[in-house]
Amino acid sequence: MRYDWSKAALPCRLKDFEAKWAEQADPLAFSGVWRFHELIPFAAREHIITVGEGRTILQRADRVAPYVGLGAGRLFLQYEGLNPSGSFKDNGMTAAYSHARRVGAKRAICASTGNTSASVALYSAVDGRIPAVVLVGSGKIAYGKLAQALDYGVRVLQVEGDFDVCMERVKQVARELRIYLMNSLNPFRLEGQKTIMYRILEGLGWEPPDWIVVPGGNLGNSSAFGKAFRELQEVGLLDCVPRLAIINAAGADTLYRLVNQEKIRWNDGRVDEARVAAFYDRMEAENRRAKTLASAIEINRPVNLAKCLRALEWTDGVVETVTDQEILDAKAQVGAGGFGCEPASAASVAGARKLRAAGVIGASDRVACVLTGHALKDPNITVAYHSLAEAALGEKYGEYGVRAAKHANRPIVVPDDLEKIIEAIQV
Repeated sequence: MRYDWSKAALPCRLKDFEAKWAEQADPLAFSGVWRFHELIPFAAREHIITVGEGRTILQRADRVAPYVGLGAGRLFLQYEGLNPSGSFKDNGMTAAYSHARRVGAKRAICASTGNTSASVALYSAVDGRIPAVVLVGSGKIAYGKLAQALDYGVRVLQVEGDFDVCMERVKQVARELRIYLMNSLNPFRLEGQKTIMYRILEGLGWEPPDWIVVPGGNLGNSSAFGKAFRELQEVGLLDCVPRLAIINAAGADTLYRLVNQEKIRWNDGRVDEARVAAFYDRMEAENRRAKTLASAIEINRPVNLAKCLRALEWTDGVVETVTDQEILDAKAQVGAGGFGCEPASAASVAGARKLRAAGVIGASDRVACVLTGHALKDPNITVAYHSLAEAALGEKYGEYGVRAAKHANRPIVVPDDLEKIIEAIQV
């Protein structure tokens, strides 16, 4: 999607957006997405559906920085778990639902590993005029996310298959029944997700960091982030852009393989689709399926691959992988630093640590890691990591390569005895 910026009423400088904070009685100014309406001008005010999404925090993370290998004031965590449904998806869903209202959609549909279904369900309930259906893979969704979809009242179909199966069926159903598609194939979703970058810039006094680090699943965020920076440069509101680092889980590493092994590039829009298709054919022949505890990024065939390759080119970006063990260890460090997050979110911190160790990220670089979802999205893994003995942890999650809890905060079992309780407190 390209805008004719000559017709947009843009501010003279990014700092001018801060004036919106004084207009909190205005629902658009109250939203951390629509506060930047001039940079996502596709929807008229009367079509916009907002629940105050995007009021999120960029936190200076000095307690987590040493784990990554950075000094004080060099690591920042953008906590998107503070959105109404508990994940970054609300940034895009307010935009997609607003467009759906604009075009008169009667129903909405999505495939989901969990967070998309929760966000679609929330906006469907708030709007009340566009009922939704969500397809989730059988046994492939965390209860914290499924609970939201059920509670908000949408129709939930559990399909026998993984996310990629659900995604293919959703595209077919959307065409057959003419239902509005809410997955990140929808370009209006990405327009809303651009605003995560505007808020990071705002949190840093409108000075871009050296790096943006983000988990890579369906690649909607990375695609949106690249577009956000490209547009800001085009309209003269930003001189230089951060480098983008996209982090795959090792068990769901399609982008990593395509970029680093197959050397697939954007190539000015001429992506080698034949080689991508051949790669997917080999993947199917080998029955290689995405498998990671970071369920939000457990995706084989990312639908925004081409747009992501474009973002990597625009930002001189890199792609890295981290194991589930590295993800859970990083997740524990994020929690100990005061911000809980779901496993997929911690891939960004684990990835920053790995890139810093390799010297890709410099010691003096400023790094912003995007935490995409709330800690309570998938609490079972958190409790297991901190409470199970390592043998039991390995038995439960060994197939994912998790055999240790290096940063566990184990609960201490004590008898109902005052002296023993005091003794345990004073150790």
